Amino acid sequence: MSLIVQKYGGSSVADAESIKRVAKRIVETRKAGNDVVVVVSAMGDTTDDLLDLAGKVTPLPEPRELDMLLSAGERISMALLAMTIKGMGHDARSFTGSQAGMITDARHGAARIVDVTPVRLREALSEGAIAIVAGFQGFNRDTRDITTLGRGGSDTTAVALAAALDADVCEIYTDVDGIFTADPRIVKSATKIDRITSEEMLELAAAGSKVLYIRAVEYARRHGVTLHVRSSFSNAEGTIVYNPEDGAKVEEPIISGVASDLSEAKITVVGVPDIPGKAAHIFTIVAGTGANIDMIVQNVSAANTGLTDISFTLPKSDGTATMQALQAAKGEVGFESLQFDDQIGKLSLVGAGMRTNAGVSARFFSALRDSGINIEMISTSEIRISVVTRADSLSEAVRTVHSAFDLDSDVEAVVYAGTGR
Repeated sequence: MSLIVQKYGGSSVADAESIKRVAKRIVETRKAGNDVVVVVSAMGDTTDDLLDLAGKVTPLPEPRELDMLLSAGERISMALLAMTIKGMGHDARSFTGSQAGMITDARHGAARIVDVTPVRLREALSEGAIAIVAGFQGFNRDTRDITTLGRGGSDTTAVALAAALDADVCEIYTDVDGIFTADPRIVKSATKIDRITSEEMLELAAAGSKVLYIRAVEYARRHGVTLHVRSSFSNAEGTIVYNPEDGAKVEEPIISGVASDLSEAKITVVGVPDIPGKAAHIFTIVAGTGANIDMIVQNVSAANTGLTDISFTLPKSDGTATMQALQAAKGEVGFESLQFDDQIGKLSLVGAGMRTNAGVSARFFSALRDSGINIEMISTSEIRISVVTRADSLSEAVRTVHSAFDLDSDVEAVVYAGTGR
């Protein structure tokens, strides 16, 4: 008997018929002799609807009460799913994040998991029940408040429970047949990847791939959890995300995939005195806003002025606060002006084989040149090359690079629910 943790996203439980389909899959897994723990997201666009509702009653919802509101979405889907499974003649019990033992810090809206104590889940499993857990939420012991985990919280919940329960596998169900070499909404000829290392998946997630969130992949890698990304709309085998030491000792493919991201903006600090400590000063100010910086480029100092420009990318949602903080420190830092650009797109090429194969960069940049796509910023790691280009040319850039590295498939990729998530 295996212990399997399954996670179903909002598109997989979007309505009553979808919940019935998911319940049937869960029951089939139980009938096969497995213990099953299920983590569910809120139905469809419930979380967005609740956020909109909060915004209509107050422009700045208090974080504690917002978490109380948003946690209701997952509670609805977990209860409905448990009812459905019971109606099919199988025992199922629903649990909130706090009842499932998801202990977090006290930060509302983006809490971090500090401990997992799934006592009640183990009791349910020992009594032959299927455990249904509300994803995305937890509980802080000090404040005794409900918290939410932020973006990708249900994925993270599932991985954390899989690690705590020593599950054999954590299955992430979505509305595509697995992980593809590119977003199938952009590249119809994207190829499904059968197996990918957690290292490569981390880079793809960080670069904007939406199938798995980076926090979940990072947690799985750290705790040795094998992930299996599958579609809840088909019986396709999906994609295994594994730690290299757990997989076959074979050479990895040169390129695993192409990721794109339209969620970032670029800030340029113009006319910064090119003296020691100025960059540290600027990024200390940025850090104080809580913004997560991605790429950084500093121009060569102009010899006649002794001034330089520093550009960096960050989430668009952090742009306003960061610009305000920098503007307030203009006299202190001594720069000339600020520029804000939210019409950029990031394109990333990822593959473990880059370490040992020459010519990847030349092929990458040549493909973009031949398509007339201009590059504004460049960032690299051992297994990734990222560039910033104009937002309106990003989709074309993705298709160009995908074809240049022979990643196209003869079979058109399917996005069952229209989101690729």
